[in-house]
Amino acid sequence: MTPRQPRLATRLMVAQAIVIGVGAMTLVIAAALVAPALFHDHLLHAGVTDPDVQLHAEEAFASSFAISVAVAALTSFAAAFLVSFFLVRRVSRPVEELAQSAQQVAVGRYDVDVPDATFSRELQQLSGSFSYMAERLAELEATRIRLLADLAHELRTPLATLEGYIDGMEDAMLPVDASSWATMRTQVMRLRRLSGDLREVAAAEEHTLGLAMEVMDAREVGTSAVAGALPRFQAKGVALAELHPAEPCWISGDDVRLQQVLANLLDNALRHTPAGGTVQVVTSVNGAWVAISVIDDGEGIPPEQLSSIFDRFHRVDRSRTSHDGSGSGLGLTIARAIVRDHGGDLTALSEGKGRGATFTIELPASA
Repeated sequence: MTPRQPRLATRLMVAQAIVIGVGAMTLVIAAALVAPALFHDHLLHAGVTDPDVQLHAEEAFASSFAISVAVAALTSFAAAFLVSFFLVRRVSRPVEELAQSAQQVAVGRYDVDVPDATFSRELQQLSGSFSYMAERLAELEATRIRLLADLAHELRTPLATLEGYIDGMEDAMLPVDASSWATMRTQVMRLRRLSGDLREVAAAEEHTLGLAMEVMDAREVGTSAVAGALPRFQAKGVALAELHPAEPCWISGDDVRLQQVLANLLDNALRHTPAGGTVQVVTSVNGAWVAISVIDDGEGIPPEQLSSIFDRFHRVDRSRTSHDGSGSGLGLTIARAIVRDHGGDLTALSEGKGRGATFTIELPASA
């Protein structure tokens, strides 16, 4: 069993007492060794040669010196003790409160009341950092719980479909034909895609994508993305256009990952833009930032959902599932995580249902 350690306040007070005691002892010893000899020399220089007078004067000096040193030592010890007690209390109390808060966080209680230690800049920084850590842990725990619930919901449908087809084929209720196998293979592919998307989200948010950064022209990134998506747009009857400035828009990024982000945004725009609609890819420069925007005139996004559009498994229309090609619900989450890993951000803007949407990638401009 580990012995119980003394409190921080006790250790600090003992240390202060030792320092004060050593200082007082050093002063007394030094004064006792030096002062009498100096006083005797001063008597000789003053012409006092009578031994009786010298003895009486030195005894008086020794007596008064001892009383003065004792009074001064006691007074200084009392003052030092009070000051040390005040400082120790101001230092140890917030540390003890932080330790208690840390114990609460360790057992999963993140809504702790973190003390605001204002005694020193270091303690204040420690208190602020601990408070931020507790808030982040609370957010991560809430995200973890929501993720598990959403993941269970997303897995339920393909697993139920697979189970139903297996049971139906075993009981000869469903034909063992190409159609049944194709349906089951579709559900397996859906599970594989969900697994891959989850892995990609985790890698992006943990900054472990291994980006291959290089200087490139953002206009070329937009043009390549448009060229790759154009056949799908033509098949649905949605116009796809691009608009770029005449001058190069230099950025530093991973071309493959940025193409992935733009492909995701274009697929998202295509899903929510009816035939006859238009989608534009616009590149622009705004000071130290380069923006690549995907603008559509499709279904739009309700204002109350703009803040959660990038959440895991979020869909504007909750009745839509990945059966209809709407994806795993992780595409925008992955896209924003990749852009943020580039030092930029991905934002969404919409004036409401039926008024289209604009997704903008903002990246630092490169010299």
